[in-house]
Amino acid sequence: MTESLNYQENNALVAVEGLRKFFPIKRGVFSKVVGHVRAVDGISFTIRKRETLGLVGESGCGKTTAGRLILRLLDATAGSVHFDGVDVFGVGREELRGLRRRMQIIFQDPYSSLNPRMTVGGMLAEILRVHRLVPSGEVRNRTGELLDMVGLAPRHAYQYPHEFSGGQRQRIGIARALAVSPDFIIADEPVSSLDVSIQAQIINLLQNLQKDLGLTYLFISHDMSVVRHIATSVAVMYLGKIVEYSAKDVLYDTPLHPYTQALMSAVPIPDPAVKKKRIILRGDVPSSSNIPQGCPFHPRCPECTVECTLTVPLLEDKGTNHLAACIKR
Repeated sequence: MTESLNYQENNALVAVEGLRKFFPIKRGVFSKVVGHVRAVDGISFTIRKRETLGLVGESGCGKTTAGRLILRLLDATAGSVHFDGVDVFGVGREELRGLRRRMQIIFQDPYSSLNPRMTVGGMLAEILRVHRLVPSGEVRNRTGELLDMVGLAPRHAYQYPHEFSGGQRQRIGIARALAVSPDFIIADEPVSSLDVSIQAQIINLLQNLQKDLGLTYLFISHDMSVVRHIATSVAVMYLGKIVEYSAKDVLYDTPLHPYTQALMSAVPIPDPAVKKKRIILRGDVPSSSNIPQGCPFHPRCPECTVECTLTVPLLEDKGTNHLAACIKR
């Protein structure tokens, strides 16, 4: 990436640089390492305070792994993550505990991420007590406030996760993330399992919370239409790498990378009178353990040339801070 990711210069809350995660492939009796799955392969980006970065791409491109690396839920192979100027990978256990109060995650599946044996109020109260965020006598009131913030009623505190719909469970997941008063939230496909009407409600809720609480988001999704509604800037991932990165309006108005153009062509238009040309990519996504030589996208690219099979394109500024990894752009 040609632009500087220096924290002070960019005034970023989150600065990720050269982040990599390789999972070893082991075989045989002695578990000999015979290769690596390059889940995240040298990605860099920044997120300013009160803004939202949309991280998009097909399933398996490394989006979720990147989010977990930022929170240090996984150990990185290489690279750095700075949060509010602090090196996330360089702090000790106690300091990391404090950082994690400021960095939270909303999971894709709201049901499996909730404890089925605890009431909603019990889950939220446990967080408040463990982190000693409010006096014991105010725990119930704070629990009610959290539920109200996400559009639920205080009576829901006495119910169990199985008694709620998918949208309500995701609201509970959001309330749980808000319980520690974070500054930064990673939303990992938070609406992918919900109906379209419920998706809109959750997205609007996240936007209202961002406005009221000054939150910063990393919004992970495969849905370009959802990302367009919530993001400030967008990074497109393919096989562990970022292939395009710019402000939202710039990327949606003039997508440069053929992969981004294909993703955009798949977004439906709610008007039967409008005809849209769909870009159909050939073949399947290659394995992250056997990435093609040259441009990783060239086996599926409709504009592939011989040079594309030999040259690995760098993520470069093509003008107006619009970065793309394509030698033809």
